[in-house]
Amino acid sequence: MKSLMQAALVGATMLGASAAYADPITIEVEHFMPAHNVFHEKVAAAFMEKHPDIVIKFRNALPSYDEQHQALLREAITNNLPDVYHSGYHLLPEVVHQLEKRGQVIALDDYMAKEGEAWVNTNYEPSILNLGKVDGKQYGIGFNASTPIVFYNADLVKQAGGDPEHFPTNWADMIALGAKIKELGGDVDGFAYDIHAWPDDWLWRSLILQQGEQIMKEDNKTVAFDGGSGLNALKLARSFVTDGKMVLRDYEQSRQQFAAGKLGIIFASPNSARGFSDLIGNRFQLMSSTYPVANLEKGVVPTGGNGMMILAKDKAKQDAAWEYIKFATSAEGQTIAVLGSGYMPTNKAALAPQYLGKFYEENPNWYTSIKQISRAAPWGGYPGTNGVKIWRMQRDIIGQVMSGDVTPEDGLAKITEETNALLPK
Repeated sequence: MKSLMQAALVGATMLGASAAYADPITIEVEHFMPAHNVFHEKVAAAFMEKHPDIVIKFRNALPSYDEQHQALLREAITNNLPDVYHSGYHLLPEVVHQLEKRGQVIALDDYMAKEGEAWVNTNYEPSILNLGKVDGKQYGIGFNASTPIVFYNADLVKQAGGDPEHFPTNWADMIALGAKIKELGGDVDGFAYDIHAWPDDWLWRSLILQQGEQIMKEDNKTVAFDGGSGLNALKLARSFVTDGKMVLRDYEQSRQQFAAGKLGIIFASPNSARGFSDLIGNRFQLMSSTYPVANLEKGVVPTGGNGMMILAKDKAKQDAAWEYIKFATSAEGQTIAVLGSGYMPTNKAALAPQYLGKFYEENPNWYTSIKQISRAAPWGGYPGTNGVKIWRMQRDIIGQVMSGDVTPEDGLAKITEETNALLPK
């Protein structure tokens, strides 16, 4: 009898262990911008349908990469990190350098090696993988990618004497067209490049990189825009106001003005294709164009967006997190994400007809960013841990230059001095 009871107890214990093992693994994921919840949730739902043993749970999203980044650093201190984190490309090196010393982030190279070289080559371009590399290791894989583009109201362009089918591709003509749209009168504005209110330094770096110049000097200790490139960028920003008749307002207000048909030209992320299309409807013809570059040979534009990282400590959660990253960045996952956002796909197989290829043929505004993919360059951050503080300082000075309160020359001197002071020595 005793042996039977022991056997029953062992059996019950094994059954309990089996049931516990069968419980799904919950992965907590953190990304930025509440408006992105919808397409993130769709990607997660499709994943969980294929992986019923893994549950994806999202943490609250903050409005910008910079705010989410600062929240993450606080979570690192309290040891309350998510299992998967979507880091802005420009902040990813800082995330790695801050978390690696605490053992709170893992490189993805071993996982990728197990998948095989053929799998990697089928799905990802080297340029996309480079966005998630830090110190030679793969810490993130691109989930969203974007380069700045131009959206315009084709109806207002026509009224101002322009040709929507041959939109200007250089700064001077584009700014002049903005001024002509402004001259239409009423409450219509012509041009918006909202660098003075942008939540991160994407549009500022664009003004430097489109000249074929660098942000940092080779020693990576001081800025490289302390001379001609920085001055050119600030003079151009000022000309948006003086020559293009740009009104300085919050970038969200500019988006609202554009969607209402009261703004002719606006610089934005390609993910605005989704939002603008929905908001505008048939109110006017929405069109888009590539970002103008001053240096046609060497000019590039920074690649915005975010890469998925694994911050989970538990091996089972790390494995589950990798499965989620694989799906979210697969052709299927990217098709869901792109159609819900307007971003460029980070998986090259997603351009096949059965995924996004046919859609892009029918929706050219969504394809504009891909047209300039040959100019896409990494959106690098600054060394050290003051990236967010640096941009907020720079943004204030750029706004003062655009408003005419500070000259471009004085503005450049201030930006250079204060940026260098915040960089590690």
